Amino acid sequence: MTTPNDSGRTGSGSGKVAVVTGASSGIGAATARALARDGFSVVLGARRVDRIEALAEEIGGRAMYLDVTDAASVERFVATLDRADVLVNNAGGAKGLAPVSEANLEDWRWMWETNVVGTLRITKALLPKLEESGDGLIITITSTAALEAYDNGAGYTSAKHAQGVLHRTLRLELLGKPIRLTEICPGMVETEFSLVRFDGDAERADSVYQGLQPMVADDIAEIISFTASRPSHVNLDQIVVRPRDQATARRNIKTG
Repeated sequence: MTTPNDSGRTGSGSGKVAVVTGASSGIGAATARALARDGFSVVLGARRVDRIEALAEEIGGRAMYLDVTDAASVERFVATLDRADVLVNNAGGAKGLAPVSEANLEDWRWMWETNVVGTLRITKALLPKLEESGDGLIITITSTAALEAYDNGAGYTSAKHAQGVLHRTLRLELLGKPIRLTEICPGMVETEFSLVRFDGDAERADSVYQGLQPMVADDIAEIISFTASRPSHVNLDQIVVRPRDQATARRNIKTG
């Protein structure tokens, strides 16, 4: 039996378990709230335990430390789960805006380890449980940077391209199994993303969004909620979403 929720959508997640990585802020936190509203039992994974514990208490979910760059952390996290119906691969991020000629190799390693290898670790570990559910769903949050290149962004765009190809390859490999896969490619979303990219420089981070209206985390969370509410025979392969004020990675109303 389904139950209504605040959005008017039926509680399609009733009795199901949704795992959200990078759930301590931004899109991850907003997604946890949206899926809990939809009736999912939400398991929140992130490194900032104080944040996810507070959020878990708010939404009636469960919080556990998770570092997707650490194989042992992923193993411990997955071992606590009896069931998983939905996995939202949200952990990731960018560091720096250096041209290739001035590339910081540590920044590149961090972006590849977090966005690509981290997504691989948690997805591989949860695949058996997602298949056992009989109607598994993997939602991977990549970026429009997974679709196009831009100057000074090769570290991030290359990592996001690789993450996207990982997800799209899995779509082919899992054909015939009861697991759906959706890649969501957001453009400009005002979260802590730019703050991380610029090593905590709030002024520089804020300047990215000045003069235009970016999306916010709740905008992406609603798309994730909609995706998770589709019937099991419907697969939303890829969703590209940008704010109205942005046409490409480098062209928006400020740049012309």
